[in-house]
Amino acid sequence: MKQELLDKYNVPVPRYTSYPPANYFQEGFCNKEYTKIIRESNHQKPAELSFYFHIPFCRRLCHYCGCNSYPVSTQDIIDRYVSALHKEVEMVTSMLDPQRKIAQIHYGGGTPTIFPASDLKALNERLLHKFRTIENPEIALECHPGWLSEKDWNEISEAGFNRFSLGIQDFNRKVLESVNRQYSLMNEEELVKMLHGFGARVNMDFLYGLPHQTEKSFTETIIRAAAIKPDRLVTFSYAHVPWAFPRQQVLEKAGLPLSDEKSKMYESARHILCKAGYEPIGLDHFVRKDDELYTALQNGKLHRNFQGYCTRRTTGQVYAFGVTGISQLCTAYTQNTKDIMEYIEKIEAGILPVAKGYTLTVEEQVTREVIEILMCNYRIDWQELSEHLSMPVDTIKQATAYNEAKLSEFANDGIIEYDANHIEITPEGTLFVRNIAASLDKLMLKTNKSFSKPV
Repeated sequence: MKQELLDKYNVPVPRYTSYPPANYFQEGFCNKEYTKIIRESNHQKPAELSFYFHIPFCRRLCHYCGCNSYPVSTQDIIDRYVSALHKEVEMVTSMLDPQRKIAQIHYGGGTPTIFPASDLKALNERLLHKFRTIENPEIALECHPGWLSEKDWNEISEAGFNRFSLGIQDFNRKVLESVNRQYSLMNEEELVKMLHGFGARVNMDFLYGLPHQTEKSFTETIIRAAAIKPDRLVTFSYAHVPWAFPRQQVLEKAGLPLSDEKSKMYESARHILCKAGYEPIGLDHFVRKDDELYTALQNGKLHRNFQGYCTRRTTGQVYAFGVTGISQLCTAYTQNTKDIMEYIEKIEAGILPVAKGYTLTVEEQVTREVIEILMCNYRIDWQELSEHLSMPVDTIKQATAYNEAKLSEFANDGIIEYDANHIEITPEGTLFVRNIAASLDKLMLKTNKSFSKPV
């Protein structure tokens, strides 16, 4: 990568896991307002259901973590939290049309696998007994392999999951020790082989930009990962945002790689994985050509929500349960309280624990569609989008911060190709897709929000 491009575009911009990003959400959403939004969502698209469970507890916190996670609590608090999840499910699903179908169930955290398999299975069954599913829905679990034995994995395999995301981060133990991360209890090669034997699909997640990582060390990790042959392999760029997560400050003492070294890590990983038969997807995913995500990318049908990349087939409006859970509905976002005890007490009192939210204007709904398509599929065909939204091209462009001079600058730098009908990101520009998306975002024309850098 040309250093001048890295210097120019490695500036803070949103990650766009949602539009608007979560730091635009506003205080003051109430139980009554959320109830109204849920009921209205039954008559909006997509009709399919996506459910998210946030399990906030961790046996110990990793220093790099930017998730809403908390040290493990007493067993009494955990038991009350599980009960609250069940009650929240009942409160929300009682307002949903029973004819709608489940496309996706996802567990994140924290560490979802801190719960026994029986608890996870019971939550799955509560939903699956209420609604039918599409054919082959995605039921996914984020896993911390540092605390799970072969017996644990066998029990989890019977809980109804068909995809496991393994949070490996790095195979280098010096790196893991520096960030307070427990390495896998089972040999990773044997673990992936076992999960494949259960008929499940496996993601392996890695993080680059951590202390003691170098291009050489991360290359060794990715070579080993490719040899293990997970179905999907993810290389997340570590987002250093200590103003949002003060625990990250400790990593500054250990020393973080410079942006050019991080860029080399990414480029090396991409080269290795492409050579090993993986195809790059979106910001950070690599998948095989027989993967549903690759087919969706080829057809311009790749999608993304807070849970990660998915297809239009497995896309639904997202209803989130648990502390900090974010529901992504057609016209609004809502986020639950961050306080565990407040969450439990409100649910026990029969009150939905929503704390923040954001209602999108029609213009923002259009911008969301534009940015999502660009972020996922690396291209925009304005005419196709016009037909999809039943809206003139000029109206769509006016809803965004479309700027001919800015697009021309991107084109001159070789990171996009464009004309009146298309925007297409070049291979050199994929690392800066967030910058290109931000150029179409009117909210970025005047903002005091803080964001992470692309690299």
